[in-house]
Amino acid sequence: MKYELIGAACLAAAGGLLRSEYEKRCFTVEEFEVVSPKIRKERTIVFLTDLHNQEFGFENGRLLRGIEQAAPDLVLIGGDMMVSRKECRVSQALHLAKTLASCYPVYYGNGNHEWRMKEKAEVYGRVYDTYIRELEKAGIHYLSDRTEIEDDLAITGVNLEKRCYAKRKPGTWTVEDMERHVGKAEKTRFQILLAHSPLYFDTYREWGADLTLAGHFHGGTIRLPYLGGVMTPQYQFFLPCCAGEFEENGRKMIVGRGLGTHSIPIRFCNKPQVVVVKLKKKSIF
Repeated sequence: MKYELIGAACLAAAGGLLRSEYEKRCFTVEEFEVVSPKIRKERTIVFLTDLHNQEFGFENGRLLRGIEQAAPDLVLIGGDMMVSRKECRVSQALHLAKTLASCYPVYYGNGNHEWRMKEKAEVYGRVYDTYIRELEKAGIHYLSDRTEIEDDLAITGVNLEKRCYAKRKPGTWTVEDMERHVGKAEKTRFQILLAHSPLYFDTYREWGADLTLAGHFHGGTIRLPYLGGVMTPQYQFFLPCCAGEFEENGRKMIVGRGLGTHSIPIRFCNKPQVVVVKLKKKSIF
């Protein structure tokens, strides 16, 4: 009986790993709708996050076709498009970003892996400087603690500090921190915030973000019915904000499950995700 249980456990583990490898190669396109009286022009936004050098077909051809089918007016990137650990390769992320920029306006906010490239120049050399220069040369709006205006939209990218990504016990992040990094939110335009970690939604909405787009948690790695995501890359367990749509006092946050993996290379019941956001006008009468 003991050996039968061990055998069954091994088979289950092997099946789970096979399923994970399958899921990692099969992204889904999922749509959300946001309605606001601040929106004067209806648009479709594609939001990408946490690619971590994953490829869906040769040079991400399948991913690009999926984005094309969504027919976006804007593409927003939420960071962590590469992996910066012992080494840092940016060619895949750069090729994807440049290809997108040849078709759509692209706005790019930092994740912790982009920021690690900058902080650890002694390890990675001038990879960060070269990467950013190539993004900007391609016409990409690089939002490193910056806001850019797109008609009735204000799009802001904030660089969360290192303490926000600490394992198990992340530090605090306040409205004062937000304003120190990016100034005050736009009041008359629809304010979109690219903030890589979803942990600080209360701060983001208090700052004035009408819509926050986040990622970082990879959907919780493994997703279970009723329980949601099991574990984040910061080793937090069963956090409700691992993925999905959240709303409080009329302000929303959409957390993407991301497209790739890195230190925990597993996905189970948690396919990679392209987020499509439909911005809709709401009459004030």
